Amino acid sequence: MSTFTRSRRSVWADARFLIGIVVVVLSVAGVWAVVASAGTTAPVLQATRTITLGEPLVSGDFRVVEVGLGSITDLYLSPQDLRPGQVALRTVFDGELLPVSAAEDADANRTTTIVIESSTGIPADVAAGSIVELWHSPPVDDGDGQGPPRILVADAIVSSVTTSEGMLAADGTTAEVVIDRADVADVLAAITGGSVLSVVPIGATS
Repeated sequence: MSTFTRSRRSVWADARFLIGIVVVVLSVAGVWAVVASAGTTAPVLQATRTITLGEPLVSGDFRVVEVGLGSITDLYLSPQDLRPGQVALRTVFDGELLPVSAAEDADANRTTTIVIESSTGIPADVAAGSIVELWHSPPVDDGDGQGPPRILVADAIVSSVTTSEGMLAADGTTAEVVIDRADVADVLAAITGGSVLSVVPIGATS
């Protein structure tokens, strides 16, 4: 009876020993996998300037950097993923890695750019990528002056800002802004109809 008991204990001890070895091997393999993945890098695109919504994505606006992103590498575009005809689906800021979600085909793009001569000054911190409102003051019916200002486009994106220089320069500033195509008709009607337009940073008062 005692011999049988010792045999059972011996078998159980051997099983626990084998299980312990398996656990140790799996732990070592897991640590090795984490270390190996941490040291693995992949080439992705990094913007060398701020690219605004709707702008074409071209290789000249990016540098290739090697980064270790692990399991999220597929969320960013590599050099071979950049195709002709792609545009920015949102603003990509200078130094930002280009995510897959920020690129789309030009055929699907619903925005366009338009040049606005702002009748008011634009703060120096408003630059490419800034979100602004477009306000306009339409002419009154009798043609004597302008009516109260009101919002024309609530969420335009600045593509570039040009300030006139010289003694003969106009007081206003010219801004190229990105707007939804659905707003183009209203903006053009305001311009041709004699409205005074202003580019107002979000959060500022008119």
